[in-house]
Amino acid sequence: MSVHLQHLHFSWPDGSDVLDDVSLDLGPGVHGLVGANGSGKSTLLRLLIGELQATGGSVDVVGVLAHLPQDPLLGSERTVADALGISTVRSALRAVEQGSTEPSDYDTVGDDWAVEDRAAVQLAGLGLGHLGLDRPLDAVSGGELVLLALAGRLLRRPDVLLLDEPTNNLDGPARERVLTALRSFGGTAVVASHDRVLLERVDDVLEVRDRKVRRFAGPYSAYEATVGLEQEAAERVVRDAQADVRKQKRELADTQVKLARRARTGARAEREKRVPKIIAHGRRMQAEVSAGRLRNEHEDKAREAQGRLDDAESAVRDDREIRLELPRTRVPAGRDVLVTHGLVLDRTGRRVDLHVRGPERIGVVGRNGSGKTTLLETLVGRLAPASGSAGLSVPCGYLPQRADLLDPTLDVVENVRRHAPETSVHEVRAQLARLLFRGDAPLRPAGTLSGGERLRANLACLLLGDVQLLVLDEPTNNLDLVSVGHLAQALQSFEGALLVVSHDEHFLDDLRLDRRLAVD
Repeated sequence: MSVHLQHLHFSWPDGSDVLDDVSLDLGPGVHGLVGANGSGKSTLLRLLIGELQATGGSVDVVGVLAHLPQDPLLGSERTVADALGISTVRSALRAVEQGSTEPSDYDTVGDDWAVEDRAAVQLAGLGLGHLGLDRPLDAVSGGELVLLALAGRLLRRPDVLLLDEPTNNLDGPARERVLTALRSFGGTAVVASHDRVLLERVDDVLEVRDRKVRRFAGPYSAYEATVGLEQEAAERVVRDAQADVRKQKRELADTQVKLARRARTGARAEREKRVPKIIAHGRRMQAEVSAGRLRNEHEDKAREAQGRLDDAESAVRDDREIRLELPRTRVPAGRDVLVTHGLVLDRTGRRVDLHVRGPERIGVVGRNGSGKTTLLETLVGRLAPASGSAGLSVPCGYLPQRADLLDPTLDVVENVRRHAPETSVHEVRAQLARLLFRGDAPLRPAGTLSGGERLRANLACLLLGDVQLLVLDEPTNNLDLVSVGHLAQALQSFEGALLVVSHDEHFLDDLRLDRRLAVD
C-alpha cells in the first residue's frame, strides 16, 4: 500500500514539460495535494492511475488502487447498488440463496458473502444509512451522489485511494463525514483539495510547483508557516542582491569614468609632446590592455550580481495582492438594499424574512439541497416566488455557480466593456491591472483563461458595472487556494452589500461577515 515515483518526467506531445525529475515515496496516511490551477496536480493523479504514461522515470503503485474523480460519472448506473458496484455480486447471492449450483455464481461472490452488510456499514458511516440498496439514483441528491461514489470506492477495500477535490459542493456535515472516512482509512490516501478544513487533517502536504513536487510535514497551517519563513528569507536575499547589483553598476560606471579621464590625460600629453613618441605608444598600448582587463572584471562582477539577483527573484513566490478602488460601489450605512415582503420560495415553500441595510456582508449557509440557490435566484428575480416579493433598491450583480459572463472570443477588456460601457478603456485597464491582469493579459481571449483568471474577469464585469449588491453562489468551487485568496482580497475591496453562499469556512472568515443567514 504505497506509491513510489522515481525521477518521474512528463511532457505533452508539443514538448511542454509538466513534471520534471520527481522522486517521492508515499506510505500509509493522508497526503494532501496542493498547487495552482494548471500546475500539474490532475496530471500527477492521471499518471498514478495509469491514464497517462510517464515520458521518463517510473511510477509504481503497490496494492489495489481506487480513484474518485472530481465529478464522478454514473453512466448506466440506476440504483444505489449499481453506484456501489455490488449489483452483480448481489444477483449471484440471490441465485445461490434460491438453490443455484452454477460455478459462475460462486465465482462472482468469491469470499464476499457479507457484501450487503459491508455496504450498509459503509453507507451509515458516510451518513447515507437511509438509502436502500435498491433506491433509484434519481431520488438521490448531488451531495449524496458524491458520498455514494466514495462509499463505492471504499467498498473495494483499496490499498491506495486517490481523491480529486472530494469535498466540492458538500455541506459542513457531509464534509465532516468524508474527513472521518479518510482518517479511518488504513491505506495510502492522496487527496487533491483546496478545502482548508480537509487540509488541516492531513499528515503532510505535497505541493506541485514549477514542475516539481515538494513534501511538507504536517497540515496546511504548517506548510503555510514554512513557506512564509522561506519567503521572508528569499526576500532578504533579493534585497541584498539588488544592493549588490547597484554597487557593481556604480563601480563599473566609476571605472569607465576613470579610464576615460586617464585616456584623455595620456592623449593630451602625447599631443603636447611631453613624452617621446615610442614611449607614449607603449604606454597607450599598456593602458588599453589594463583598461580592457579592468572593464571586463567589473562587467563580469556586474553580470554575476545580476545572475544572483535573477536566482534570488526566482525563489520568491508571485503572491501578488489585489487592491481595488471601487468608490461607486459604496452603499451608505443604513440605506435599504434589499427587503422581502411575505416572501415564500416556490421550490421549498420556505418563508424568508430578510432586510439588508448598507454595506452588510451576509454569508448564506445550509445543508446541500436546503434551497440556498433557490433563495438567491428568487432574491435577484430569476425565479418567481410562490408568494410575496423581494425589493431591490440598488444595482445588483449575480454570479451563479456555473455561470460565465464572458464571451470566449473577446479579450478581457472587451468583455468588461460589454458590462460597463460607460467606463473608458484606460480605466478598465487600470482596474484590471489591480485584478492582476497586467501586461498583455487583458488582451487575451477569454476562452484561454484559467479558472482563477476567469473568476477575476467575471468579477471585473460585475464590479466595474458599479453594482452595489453582489450575490455569489459558491464562488470558490474548483479554484486553487491562491485564487481563493485573490477572490477574498477583491471582495474585501468591494464597498457595497454582499450575499454569498459558500461551504468554505475559511473563505467566509476572510470576508469578515456581519452575519450569517442559515437556510435549513
